[in-house]
Amino acid sequence: NALKLTGSDMLKNKLIDSIIKEPLGGAHAEPEKMFKKLKQEIKKNIEELENISSDQRIQSRTEKFSNMGN
Repeated sequence: NALKLTGSDMLKNKLIDSIIKEPLGGAHAEPEKMFKKLKQEIKKNIEELENISSDQRIQSRTEKFSNMGN
């Protein structure tokens, strides 16, 4: 907690884009369920990125990394 490395802290500080909830008991307890959730999230993100020009993606990523640590 002191290092602010929790998922919610990292999301708040814009170090990550989203949090994927684990199944009850953890991903290791139900790996197939976790694989499905992860696949859905990846597909959703790919679809969103496909609607953005490559120049816009590069600009957005550059801004995101430039703002880290501020």
